[in-house]
Parts: sequence; C-alpha cells; structure tokens
Amino acid sequence: MPVRYPLRKYYIGFSYFGLVSWVCSMVFHTRDFRWTERLDYFAAGASVLYGLYYAPIRIFRLDKRTPAKQSVLRIWTVLCCVLYASHVAYLTMWRWDYTYNMAANVAVGTLQNLLWSWFSVTRYKRLKKIWAAWPGLIVMWLIPAMSLELLDFPPLGGYLDAHSLWHLGTVVPTVWWYR
Repeated sequence: MPVRYPLRKYYIGFSYFGLVSWVCSMVFHTRDFRWTERLDYFAAGASVLYGLYYAPIRIFRLDKRTPAKQSVLRIWTVLCCVLYASHVAYLTMWRWDYTYNMAANVAVGTLQNLLWSWFSVTRYKRLKKIWAAWPGLIVMWLIPAMSLELLDFPPLGGYLDAHSLWHLGTVVPTVWWYR
C-alpha cells in the first residue's frame, strides 16, 4: 500500500486492532483467567467496533480534507470512542453480561455488514468489476462463520467446537481483505 494512500492509517489501525484481538484471544484460550477473558472480550469488541468505525470512513470517504467531511469524521470518532468506553464501563462496573456483550457485538457487526453489502452492490452495479463486489462477498463468507459463534455446539471429539471453527472461518476473509 503506498505511503501516500489517504486511507493507509485506517487500514493499519484495522490490522492492529485485528492483531491485538487475535493475540488476546489466543492468550485467553490458552490461559482461562478472569483478566484474560476480559482482555479477549474487550479486544474483540474493539476490533468489531473499529470495523464499523472504518466502514463509513471508506464508504463515504470521510478521509477527504473538506470541512464538512472532517466535522463528520470528528463526530463519528468521538461517538465510537464513547460507545466503546460505555460498553467496557458497563461490563466492568455494573455487570459482566455475556448475552449483552454478544448482542452488542452482533449489532455492531450486522450494521457494518449491511454497510459493506450496500457499498459492494452499488459499486458493482456502477463499475461492473468483480473486485468491486469483494467487500460484499467477504460479508457473505462471514455470516455463516458468525453463525458458528452464535449457534454453539459441544466439541466434536472433545476438541473441535463452534468457537474454534468460527476462528478458522475468519482466516480466509482476513487474507482476502488485505489483497
């Protein structure tokens, strides 16, 4: 990616959020303690929310240096930071609630999936290039993978459960996204 590409810093942020999320998940699944569980959940939530944060920046090109877009970007940035801080505060100070956490992440993920799907369809119709549909195709891959996370089942053979398959299901779209 060229150094001067205007969205570069957002892509780098996206990759760092993903990296931290994966590392925290590995640590938690290796050593299941209260603090590693919280790191896993908070990092995953930050990663999902950063995906939603980035989507309108790319789709509506909020990175452009116009006063209106810069104002919208500032408001969007503050809103996402406040939402994340509120989410963590609720889980930390009021109640550690697995159902709420999952619902919040699914809602944020669904919203970003809808944005990318809309973007892909409208862009593909305009450009008639298969690469224009890639974000929507990635969403189509992630929906069944996410279903593994939501429709949990006991481990097959004592080892392979829905959660591990969810993690496996996120490898292909990650590679695809960065191509």
